[in-house]
Amino acid sequence: MKRIFALCACLIAGMAQAEEFSFDSSAFEKKPFEFGGYLELKADRAWLNPSGSFYKLNGLDRGTLDRNTATLKLNAKFTQGIASLNLRGAAEARRDDLARERNERFDEAYVSLKPDPSFTLDIGKIALKWGKGYAWNPVGFVERPKDPNDVELAREGFTMVTADFIRNFDGDLKTVAFTPVLIPVGSGHNSDFGQPNHINAAAKLYLFYKDTDIDFTWLGSGSRTARFGVDFSRNLTSNFEIHGEWARIRDFEQRSIDAAGNVSATTRDVTSALVGLRYLTENDTTWIAEFFRNGTGYTESQLADFLSLADSTNPALFSKARQISPSYARANAGRDYLYLRASQKEPFDIVYFTPSLTLIANLADKSWSLTPELLYTGITNLDLRLRASWLHGDAYSEFGEKQNKRRLELLARFYF
Repeated sequence: MKRIFALCACLIAGMAQAEEFSFDSSAFEKKPFEFGGYLELKADRAWLNPSGSFYKLNGLDRGTLDRNTATLKLNAKFTQGIASLNLRGAAEARRDDLARERNERFDEAYVSLKPDPSFTLDIGKIALKWGKGYAWNPVGFVERPKDPNDVELAREGFTMVTADFIRNFDGDLKTVAFTPVLIPVGSGHNSDFGQPNHINAAAKLYLFYKDTDIDFTWLGSGSRTARFGVDFSRNLTSNFEIHGEWARIRDFEQRSIDAAGNVSATTRDVTSALVGLRYLTENDTTWIAEFFRNGTGYTESQLADFLSLADSTNPALFSKARQISPSYARANAGRDYLYLRASQKEPFDIVYFTPSLTLIANLADKSWSLTPELLYTGITNLDLRLRASWLHGDAYSEFGEKQNKRRLELLARFYF
């Protein structure tokens, strides 16, 4: 906790002395080599939930858990003629009361060829972003899922070959873009995408029609089952935007466990959908609201059956719950969710200061998490963020049975 208080002191001091803004036109000149990144230091304390099912499944025996994390993110781009090499690397060291971890990887590492403004070919490890949703992306078939609690977090890509074909027109249809994708999966590459020994084909068709962004997405069967979807985004006014996504997944297999400890697997076609809005008020408050129907999730009774088994004093039933727990431990494993976020730019005339509040609620069991956040960016190349979270729910509800019940986190990010 000493590090948390030290970073709090930095946050307060930084808010008291904002540096003046300066404009440098040379920063916008295209350079053959670009390099940048940031160093992030984070300290957090979690107040654990001893009565929670996941506390017991994880075998914890303490009231709090302190963690310190250092993360280095590096970006580099080298351009020569029609070709460019793009790199985005990450190194992280994490230490808490239970363990130490280190990992290094390339989130992206690919070669891009652009012989014509209307055509681009990319080969390598790439993080594609499909979908219009802020917290969730049902049509994001070729990317790793977002963390709804930290949607801006950069994600690792997959090794693939992809291209963009773009045409512009006059009339109601302004732009058409086609993006084919090939993702090979084997024992040594993209192993977490799905079943090995497949070359997976996917595609996205983008239309800008009557001031509306529309995407049609598709993933063929292979490492994952076949799926297709559509999304849209439209500005109704300059400060009011609506968006939505719809996805159909073929032959989705779901493993579940009932109250008696019987494990079963069902296969069916499922539908996931999202509808949301973003609204900017006259006093610079941004509201984001989304409703998410997770067709791949568990019903309220299915979640309650699993959570009650994890709370069981019967060793055999507890063991079965632990074996199947990865299926239930993923973020937002239920069916129906509400996401609501409000952020206020520079309240009380405090420049470079943005407080926000985020709510994620499971609409079926009425459990929720609430996350207030303070962000200060008034020091050149430095972001300071203080964030807390509270989880609440009844017994055998999703957020009521989480490992944590409260959390406090302080982050400093230095850009270079």
